[in-house]
Amino acid sequence: MASDDGEREAQGDGIGETTEAAEKAMWQLGKSHRKVDAMERMRGVTRYTDDLKLPGMLHAKILRSPHAHARIKSIDSSAALALPGVFAVVTGQDFKIPYGIIPWTPDENALAVEKVCHVGDGLAAVAAVDEDTANAALRALVVEYDVLKPYFDPEEALKVRDREGTINPYSRKGNVSKHVLLEFGDVEAELARADLVVEGEYFFEGTTHGAIEPHCALAHLDGSGVLTVWSATQVSHYLHRELAKVLELPPHKIRVIQPPLGGAFGGKSEPFDLEFVVAKLAMKTGRPVKLLYTREEVFYAHRGRHPMKMKHRTGFTKDGGLLGVDARTILDGGAYSSFGLVTTYYSGQLMCSPYVFPAYRFDSTRAYTNKPACGPKRGHGSVQPRFAMEIQLDKAAHALGLDPIELRRRNAIKAGEKTVNEFTVGSSGFLECLEKVERSSGWIEKRRTLPYGRGIGIAGSTYISGTNYPIYPNEMPQAAVQICLDRSGRARVFSGANDIGQGSNTMLAVIVSEELGIPLEDIRVLSADTDLCPVDLGAYSSRITLMVGNACLVGAQRLRRKVCESVAKRWGIPRQRVTLAGRMAIDREDPSRHVDSAQAFQWAEADHGLLGETGSYNTPKDRHGEYRGGTIGASPAYSFTAHVAEVEVDPETGLVEVKTIWIAHDCGKALSRKIVEGQIEGSTYMGFGEALMERHAVDPAHRGVHTGPNLLDYRMPTFLDTPDLEAMIVEAPDENGPYGAKEAGEGPLHSSIPAIANAIYDAVGVRLDRLPFSPQSVLAALRQREQWERAGQVEPHKAADLNSRRSA
Repeated sequence: MASDDGEREAQGDGIGETTEAAEKAMWQLGKSHRKVDAMERMRGVTRYTDDLKLPGMLHAKILRSPHAHARIKSIDSSAALALPGVFAVVTGQDFKIPYGIIPWTPDENALAVEKVCHVGDGLAAVAAVDEDTANAALRALVVEYDVLKPYFDPEEALKVRDREGTINPYSRKGNVSKHVLLEFGDVEAELARADLVVEGEYFFEGTTHGAIEPHCALAHLDGSGVLTVWSATQVSHYLHRELAKVLELPPHKIRVIQPPLGGAFGGKSEPFDLEFVVAKLAMKTGRPVKLLYTREEVFYAHRGRHPMKMKHRTGFTKDGGLLGVDARTILDGGAYSSFGLVTTYYSGQLMCSPYVFPAYRFDSTRAYTNKPACGPKRGHGSVQPRFAMEIQLDKAAHALGLDPIELRRRNAIKAGEKTVNEFTVGSSGFLECLEKVERSSGWIEKRRTLPYGRGIGIAGSTYISGTNYPIYPNEMPQAAVQICLDRSGRARVFSGANDIGQGSNTMLAVIVSEELGIPLEDIRVLSADTDLCPVDLGAYSSRITLMVGNACLVGAQRLRRKVCESVAKRWGIPRQRVTLAGRMAIDREDPSRHVDSAQAFQWAEADHGLLGETGSYNTPKDRHGEYRGGTIGASPAYSFTAHVAEVEVDPETGLVEVKTIWIAHDCGKALSRKIVEGQIEGSTYMGFGEALMERHAVDPAHRGVHTGPNLLDYRMPTFLDTPDLEAMIVEAPDENGPYGAKEAGEGPLHSSIPAIANAIYDAVGVRLDRLPFSPQSVLAALRQREQWERAGQVEPHKAADLNSRRSA
């Protein structure tokens, strides 16, 4: 919308008024801010979902299958209902409408209807006066099963052709959940003319999120027939949609509220059985009902990182130029689709940056297996192939005698270029990221000079700043914000976005503070309540900073215009001379003339009425190719990251100690420096944990039970295990981001894992192509290398290098 003086306001493209923004000095952007809710959490007064209690509240529990694959022949609930204190029982017959976060794959029910598909699959639930009584009622339920053959290996599951062996009851293609084959350029011709073709097979073990707060939901049906569900979700809007669908209620009769969240990392980015269960039980009993997962249930709910088997062929010229990539991937999806359609595309589509190459093919197949369903975990779908790709590059650099950082520089994509799969890249700070980690780590001095057992490795990556198209495609905005100014000088921000600990509420407060000149403590952010806040699609795919931030910027700039106009009218000066900062409206040319924000807001309210504005954002539609699937992976802006890891490997025990990881991340513009640095460090920490420790797996020898569904057996690094993390912010502003900002929450994870793998190779000369890098796997690789050395199968230059370092 063009203003009367020709300045441009954003309306759906995320770009705010440019002239005034350029003229006014930034007083909040780029500074370090404490999260707006930090003190409540530190004092222990924050009320999470499980802290909520309503009068007459009942407690619910879910009966879960002990079998990985079985038909449900009957469920007898009479004994359970006869117990004192038991109010209701629900089964899959109460939830016959299937649902799914992706509209094209609704393949699960809130509770299993005909069959259970993994150990831990829910099939009945009870509501009782307390948890002990609810658990007793579960034990009283009598279930008759017809046990079927389970399939735990995805490749074995894909061979099944009969209906009997088809795992998911809604599948029409056997155990093929999704298959994608896309090719760009002539891959075979490029590989044929390559001076070097690197081949490798890689396995990325599944991992889970490890959020401190378990899933929890509370439902209440009021006297007017409105169902309110409080849930530890990160997608309030999508939960609202699916509740309406499955429960067959009109959407205006449902309200979803997300209380403060104790972590998610993607693990709460779709509806779960407990939310439907508490809603139906509240409707049946007329009383509030709450359900809190045990830690074991969290592991069986899962939706974490897909295990992936990857085969890559990569062609290079003799000077290190990338020619072509051929990638074949098998994804172990578990029993249900979850985000699997998108994951299958992401496993190939997001690998085409930060490097340029003329030919690419990826063939990805997601299989159903009798395991807990996999879904999105931080860096959804692209962490696994990045591991394979970056080791392929490292192998090529060593084979060609090139510095691994130099090889990456020669192939780096530049700002404004298109990837081989036709995604448009905006700004790119990748080269600066490489330069920063090279210098900070002492790469040039350390490379090939560290003693045996000590090594250094490099890797690079890229990630999206929100997906260009919403899960449910439509023409409406992907993000919207309402802002209201108070006569006291304060502001209230209403946003449907979900703050899951990443600090999105703080980011919105910083934008409003920057535009209206009031400090963060004068701004109240109200978020994730479907009755009070505009629709937002949730916290996933690193979308909030760019999308919700743009919407907030639009609304804040419209309010700033109104306030500045009213102050300028009183002073008899042009609007452009008025700036807002430090709780004041100030004349730029005569700073001695100023009034406080409260007075300025009151003048504006007198002129315009109630001071409220909205802002919304929708993505540009020119970021992708026109082929089928070309929209999946397209983004308004891409972040870039480089990692250097230094490790110490004990060849006697196989123990890997990561000493330091240097991370340079291009976030476009750091709106709040401390939060960006925290996201960079936290993301890298998570990748480090996956590299060395984490393994979400079931045991086929024990009927498909989880190998360790607790925080003792599922190993994650503690503070004592964590290496020194040196986070460096690179700013390559992107025109599609608010003030140029891009994502910072997921991108810094990707290349941490292959950087560690490449450092292990530098330290002891073994390639670890399977995760995690346990002491056992390191020792096995060392023994294998020793056999190859004795057989003369190790490259002479590498054998000589290892021998000299061992001698030293």
